[in-house]
Amino acid sequence: MSFQPVIPFGGYAGWAFLKRTMASQQTALQSTPTNQRDEAYFRDNIGKVQTAEGLVSDRRLLRVALTAYGLEGDLNNKAFIRKVLEDGTLKEGALSSRLADKQYQKLAGAFGFGDFPVPRSQLSDFADKTLALYRTRQFETAVGQQNNGFRLALNAEREVASLAAKSGSEDLKWFTIMGNAPLRQTFQTALGLPSSFASIDLDQQLGVMKAKAQSIFGDDSVSQFAEPEKLAKLVRTYLVRSEIASTAGAVGASSVALQLLRGAG
Repeated sequence: MSFQPVIPFGGYAGWAFLKRTMASQQTALQSTPTNQRDEAYFRDNIGKVQTAEGLVSDRRLLRVALTAYGLEGDLNNKAFIRKVLEDGTLKEGALSSRLADKQYQKLAGAFGFGDFPVPRSQLSDFADKTLALYRTRQFETAVGQQNNGFRLALNAEREVASLAAKSGSEDLKWFTIMGNAPLRQTFQTALGLPSSFASIDLDQQLGVMKAKAQSIFGDDSVSQFAEPEKLAKLVRTYLVRSEIASTAGAVGASSVALQLLRGAG
C-alpha cells in the first residue's frame, strides 16, 4: 500500500491527532490511483457475479470483498471462502454460523449466495455499501502498519458500538467479544487482564470480564458502550494501558541488556 497515514507520535496524544485528521487522511487514501482503479473495477464488475464461485475466481473482486469485512488474510483460502458463501446464513448448520469469528457470517449474509435465489450483489446499492466498508477497513489496515494499537482502537470504536446497540443477552454479547480476536485483545488490555486469561474456562472468563467492567466502567454490560462517553472511555483506557505495557516492556528489555553488558564487562 503506497499510502501512509500521518501518525507523528504514539500514545493517547497520537490517537487524538489521528482522530482530528482522520477525515482528510481517509480522503487522501481514497484518492490514490491504485485505490481508484480498484474501486472502479469493483463497481463495474460486482453486479456480474451470480455465484460464490464467480466471486472467488476473480481475485481482484474477492480482495475488496474480504477487506470490507476484515478477512483479507483469507484471500488465498478460496475453497474455504467459497464454502462460507455457498452455505449462507439461514440454513441449519451453515459454516459461518459455526465459526467463532462472526465476520464470516456478516460476509455470507451480505452477499446472500446461499440464502436467496438472486444474490445481494445484484442490488443497485450493493457496490456503494461494500466500498464504504472497504474504505474504512483499508484505512485501518494502513494505520495498523504503523501502529497496531491504533488499528485495534479504530476497530473497537466501530465494532463495539454496533454490538452494544443490538438486542440479545449481555452474556451473548460478551461471548461475541471473546470470539473476536481484535476485540478480545482490546478488552483484555483495557480490563487489565493478562494474555494467559484466554486459557481459562469460558464461563470463568465471562464472570471476570463482567466484574472488571463493573469495577472500571460502573456497569457490567456490553450495552453500556452504546453511549459515546462510555465507548470513548473504553478506547482511552485501552490505549493508556497498552502504552504503559509497551513502556514497561521496553524498560525491562533495557534492564536485561544492561545486566548482560555488565556481566560481559
